[in-house]
Amino acid sequence: MQLLQVQQIDKYFGADLILSNIKLELHDKDRTALVGRNGAGKSTLLKIIAGELSYDSGQIIKPKDVTIGYLSQHTGLESNLTIWEEMLCVFDDVREMEQKLRDIEQKMSDPANYQQEGAYEKLLSEYDRLQEDFKEIGGYQYESDIRSVLHGFRFFEKDHHTHISTLSGGQKTRLALAKLLLTKPDLLILDEPTNHLDIETMAWLEKYLQNYPGALLLVSHDRYFLDQIVTQVYELSRHEISIFHGNYSKYLEQKAERYERDVKLFEKQQGEIAKLEDFIQRNLARASTTKRAQSRRKQLERMKIMDRPAGDEKSASFSFSIEKQTGNDVFSLVDGTVGYDGSPLAKNIELSLTRGDSIALVGPNGIGKSTLLKTIFKKLPLLSGEMKYGSNVQIGYYDQEQADLSSNKTVLQELWDHYPLTSEKDIRTVLGNFLFSGDDVLKTVSSLSGGEKARLALAILMLQKANLLILDEPTNHLDLDSKEVLENSLVDYPGTILFVSHDRYFINRIATKVVELSESGTVEYLGDYDYFLEKKEEMNELEKLAREKLEQKSQAGSKTVDKSSYVHEKEMRKLDRQRKRRISEIEECVEQLEHELAEKEELLCQPDIYEDHEQSLAIHLEVEKLKEEVDKLMGEWTELSEEMDS
Repeated sequence: MQLLQVQQIDKYFGADLILSNIKLELHDKDRTALVGRNGAGKSTLLKIIAGELSYDSGQIIKPKDVTIGYLSQHTGLESNLTIWEEMLCVFDDVREMEQKLRDIEQKMSDPANYQQEGAYEKLLSEYDRLQEDFKEIGGYQYESDIRSVLHGFRFFEKDHHTHISTLSGGQKTRLALAKLLLTKPDLLILDEPTNHLDIETMAWLEKYLQNYPGALLLVSHDRYFLDQIVTQVYELSRHEISIFHGNYSKYLEQKAERYERDVKLFEKQQGEIAKLEDFIQRNLARASTTKRAQSRRKQLERMKIMDRPAGDEKSASFSFSIEKQTGNDVFSLVDGTVGYDGSPLAKNIELSLTRGDSIALVGPNGIGKSTLLKTIFKKLPLLSGEMKYGSNVQIGYYDQEQADLSSNKTVLQELWDHYPLTSEKDIRTVLGNFLFSGDDVLKTVSSLSGGEKARLALAILMLQKANLLILDEPTNHLDLDSKEVLENSLVDYPGTILFVSHDRYFINRIATKVVELSESGTVEYLGDYDYFLEKKEEMNELEKLAREKLEQKSQAGSKTVDKSSYVHEKEMRKLDRQRKRRISEIEECVEQLEHELAEKEELLCQPDIYEDHEQSLAIHLEVEKLKEEVDKLMGEWTELSEEMDS
């Protein structure tokens, strides 16, 4: 089923063309990625599809009953309600139907409704219909769905009564995504959904989206995330759009193959054109060959001349170097505690950096990763422990928030102020390498986009030539192409790197070690992110085996009991036998009562019975009495079962 069709959409901002002749189709169950450079118009196109932005020409065709859910990359949930109350709002129609069912049940138990002719049958019919509708819209599981999604986004039972107004920006963004997922629209449009998510939450979101019942349209700069989810890719480049089938890695392969094929076709046509032109030039003036030359000229005029295939758009170009090398021991932290204003956030931290290391620091959001990096860079004091720096260590620090890049200086002046002894020509060359060309260098820093600020911060860091790079989420705000350039430059970097990233592909390319930070301290793994996952799985399996062995040992030990415990155990077995007998009696009794109950309820459906209101009322009262007996017996059954389990 086709959910949406975009036909020949054009979009201008003022006189600037943003999108040209955009064609896109989305069908039920599609898993679609929209990729392109920062500024290519991806977010603009998503807003147009979601109906939040107008377009200048073209049309969007969508069936009336198709629902669209859209989450922009900077959305945060604003509410004065608690987390649980806000999530319940998604199911207002379900809860309203649930209340109607309770109301009808109340009316059905009222004897007065048996005295009016047809009243009870009408209530029963309405109840059956409502119950079917209620089941169909997930009425019996909506609270379970809320708990599952909140747990996936790391909001646990203890957080449910927290007021949303007290949460951080990142938490509000996660809640906005959680609420949108619960609405389950036919088409789910997500712009950078992995922002503010730790690795564990991203893994959960991947599985959720893989099984999502509707269609997906995603913008993400996380290659690992895209590879796990999408089955087709639309690329926005030079205002136009192209489609590729497969995940992101397949898209890269197809794009390279398509470019190579187009270049060959272009060169082949150029060779044919050259031959035709040469033949025409040599033979047009000769009487004997002029007709053949004219025929070739017509052939040339009819030919559709191909444009030279456009290669990739200009990429950033940079590399990190160092002024002088450190000693072998670069940094160590023993029994460290970090936090803010004397309040500990992470304890028992053991960290050692050796020259040439590239260490990824991983762990859940809020555990203290950024705090640890700021402490090593001396932006925050160490609360306890011993911190040592090796010889000749010069630290370059990249802040994920680019907090220091908010001035009203121009881009040119900002970089020049950091390195005043560098010539203007060299500063402009560096900025050009980071895609700031022409009038871009005269933009004010405060007006830059997130991606532009990230590139400027990397330019400042590159010129520092530090031999220890501390990077806090360096890939945030970078498009996929700029990420690849950054990856390549860090792979070739001759110094030492300590970084925090939630980008698993980036970690796999850069990291030689992974250090996991948790509430109990740090654990070091000698490998990349995939190795870290394998070892974690292996450790979990070993823990499971150890628990099973402990249980077996405990069971074996319980066989060697003394006489008094034997007597006690004998009494307990006797009591258990009594309980089992009683449970069997209850089960038989309940089965008999339920049989009687079914017979009575069948009687109520017979016309000669429900038309006799006195007889109908009498049977209904018997039904209620039987239900009470069943409930009482089931309560006793539950109590005995729990006693046996304990």
